[in-house]
Amino acid sequence: MNSSMEKVFNFIDQHTTQYQKERDLPYLESLLETVESWLDGHIKPEAEPGKEDIRKAIQLAVLKGMKEHVQPHHQMTPDTLGLLVGYLVELFVKEKQFTLMDPALGTGNLLLTVMNYLDGRVTGTGVEIDDLLIRLAASAADLVEQPVTFYRQDALQPLLIDPVDAVVSDLPVGYYPDEEAASVYELKAEEGMSYAHHLFIEQAIKHTADGGYLFFVVPKALFESPQAPQLHAFLKKAAYIQAVMELPESLFKNSAHAKGILVLQKKKEGVKAPKEVLLARVPNMSNPNSMANFFGQVSAWFKENKQ
Repeated sequence: MNSSMEKVFNFIDQHTTQYQKERDLPYLESLLETVESWLDGHIKPEAEPGKEDIRKAIQLAVLKGMKEHVQPHHQMTPDTLGLLVGYLVELFVKEKQFTLMDPALGTGNLLLTVMNYLDGRVTGTGVEIDDLLIRLAASAADLVEQPVTFYRQDALQPLLIDPVDAVVSDLPVGYYPDEEAASVYELKAEEGMSYAHHLFIEQAIKHTADGGYLFFVVPKALFESPQAPQLHAFLKKAAYIQAVMELPESLFKNSAHAKGILVLQKKKEGVKAPKEVLLARVPNMSNPNSMANFFGQVSAWFKENKQ
C-alpha cells in the first residue's frame, strides 16, 4: 500500500470500527456513517489525500465490510481491471467532454476508477438497486469530487435517463427473477428465466447514443451459453463488436468465475464495422513487458481499424 492511501484507509477504518462498536451496526453501515461524517466536516484526515487515494481507501474498507457481511453477488471490480477499462474508454471515446453510465453501479468502484482516470472529461450516471451500496457510491463520488447522478432502482425496469455517450459495467451474472419485466426484452429467454447479463447488455445499448461505445466486463463463456445464439443475433442487428478480450484467471479467486472484456459500438448511419474484431488475451497485469506488448497490439489494431 502507498503511505498516503494507507493513512486514509486507517483513518476511515478507525472511525468505522468506533461507530460499529458504539452503535452495534454492521461494518458497511458504519462505513457509510464515517464517509458522511467526513463529507459534513465533522471528521477529516490529517493530510489532504488525492482522489485515487480516497477512492482506493474507501474500496478497501468496502472489501473489509463485504468479507464480514458476505454478499456473493456483490463482487468488486479489481482496480487493475478498472484502469484497463479506463484506458479503453480513453482510446475509443474521442469527445473532449462526454457522458458515461454504469447500470450496475454497486459501490461505484468501476465508474469512479474510470472517471478519475479521465479526470475532468466525464459526467457520470449510476444505477443501483441496493440502498446501502448506492449511498456508499454517492458519498465516495462526493469525496473524490466527480459529477455523478444516481438512480436507485432496478436497472432492468424502465429508465428515465437520456442516452449517454458511453457505458461501462461489470455485468451481474445469473438469472433475472422478474419474468414479467424481462418479457419486454428481445433477449428474454424463450422459456423460463432470462440471463440478467444479456438483459443488461440490451438495456445499456438502448440507453446509449447512436455511435456510442459500451465496455462490458462479461463472463468468459458469454458466447458459449445456451442463449448465446440469441445474443449473437441481437448484437449483429444493434451494434458492431469492436473487441473481445480474455482476462488473466489470476485476477479472479475462482477460475470458474473468469471474465473478459467486450467492447461494442452502437450502430449509426455512416459508422462502419471494424475490418476485423480485436481478439486479444490480456497478460498478467503485473508484468510490464507483457503489458507493453499488449498495449502495442491494441494500438496497432486501432490504427488499422479505427483511424
